Amino acid sequence: MQQRMPRRRGRPRSPWTLQRRLVLTVVGLLALVSMTIGVVSVVILRASLLDRLDVQLASAADRSGAALGGVGDNDGDRPGDLPGSPYFGTPTADSILSGPAQPPGLLALVYDGSTITTGYTDDRSGAIEALTAQQVQLLADHVNQSAPVTVNLGGELGDYRVQAETSRSGTLYLVGLPLTGVAATAAQLAVIIGLVSLAGLVVVAVIAAWVVRLALRPLQRMTATATRVAQLPLDRGEVSLSDRVPAGDTDPRTEVGRVGAALNRMLDHVDRALEARQASERKVRQFVADASHELRTPLASIRGYSELTRRSGQQLPPDAMHALGRIESESVRMTGLVEDLLLLARLDEGRELDMQPVDLTRLLVDAVSDAHAAGRDYVWNLDLPEEPVEAIGDEARLRQVVANLLANARVHTAAGTTVLVALAEHDERAVITVTDGGPGIPEELTATLFERFARGDSSRFRAANAAGAPSTGSTGLGLAIVAAVVAAHHGEVTVDSRPGHTTFRVSLPLA
Repeated sequence: MQQRMPRRRGRPRSPWTLQRRLVLTVVGLLALVSMTIGVVSVVILRASLLDRLDVQLASAADRSGAALGGVGDNDGDRPGDLPGSPYFGTPTADSILSGPAQPPGLLALVYDGSTITTGYTDDRSGAIEALTAQQVQLLADHVNQSAPVTVNLGGELGDYRVQAETSRSGTLYLVGLPLTGVAATAAQLAVIIGLVSLAGLVVVAVIAAWVVRLALRPLQRMTATATRVAQLPLDRGEVSLSDRVPAGDTDPRTEVGRVGAALNRMLDHVDRALEARQASERKVRQFVADASHELRTPLASIRGYSELTRRSGQQLPPDAMHALGRIESESVRMTGLVEDLLLLARLDEGRELDMQPVDLTRLLVDAVSDAHAAGRDYVWNLDLPEEPVEAIGDEARLRQVVANLLANARVHTAAGTTVLVALAEHDERAVITVTDGGPGIPEELTATLFERFARGDSSRFRAANAAGAPSTGSTGLGLAIVAAVVAAHHGEVTVDSRPGHTTFRVSLPLA
């Protein structure tokens, strides 16, 4: 059983631009009109030349009849009737071809009732040449037609315009003139029209391309405006949407102008919507910053009084001691949450970081040591290059980035998981990777992983708890802080996750 091979699909054709379509349309219409005019001109010229040739053929037929003994109703002797005339006697084709004032290339056939004689005059030499039997047969088929007809004799003779007549003496004869001149003139006219049309098409194509390009400049300016707007990060931060279509391209009396005016109105609506969004975000950030700042003092008081009470030495009931411990631990967690919110608010405001050369090698060694102390049930591996790697950044914030990534690996994976921290240089950038062998991150959570208060409880966290990991609460701000700090350092953070392998990759500019 033969298996059919799948068909190879060709490359999709690239769409034609509006400029190309307009130019090709103009050139195509002009080519069609030129071809129509050329065909009509050649047909009319050929018909006119054919009519003129028919007139010449009629004159040649009259002279041929006179040479054979006369035609018509006029009385009197004809040159062929007079004794001593070179044409006196039996009529033949030579009598016609040798007659006076006969045009060059004349063809003749004479039938006297028993014998057929034929011949034609050679245009170049003037000699009388004989016809072939096949050519004679073709002419004999038209000997009874008195109206001019076209006969193709083939060979060197080609097409002839022939006409049959009967002389006064009752002799049938047929004369013909070549259509070579008519065909040559018509072909010459067709060539001239074709060359002139081709030159005209080239000139029109150049002019049309220039005119269309000039006419499409407003659309190009609109495209440039839309492209600049599309490159703006409209989904976040404060955006100044000042680009507009020039006023000269918004004339409502033209189609292009109406498009430009509509685009400007749309940009105005988008600008107002962005301003409203930015104002709302500023209010939210200001509220978070103010609330975080105000909460630091009461949280510190709660933590201090609970710790002071616990260490006062007074005998308290066990349930009271447990409650004080919970108050103290929750105040510590709330303090961390407030500090994280305050840090994000400051990063949102664009506060300058303390940018200095940072030894990432030493920073990772310290971070992995701290992670090992916090999670002794995990296997911590470190892969560093032979030479130290330095980046430009705020050391305290970069330490927080690495610490958050290591804490994320520890919290959301089971005890005994191997975590690999690596450092490398690639394309003039320092690349930090944190790889763990945990259960992975579901694909639907990857898009929102670095957003604030995003949690992976539905995947990694539950899997870790099922394996016996401590149920440490997560604020959902750790990775958001990582993304914000890395972005403030003009870097990039990405994640690649599948079951059994999750890698966070941080790219920072080298010093």
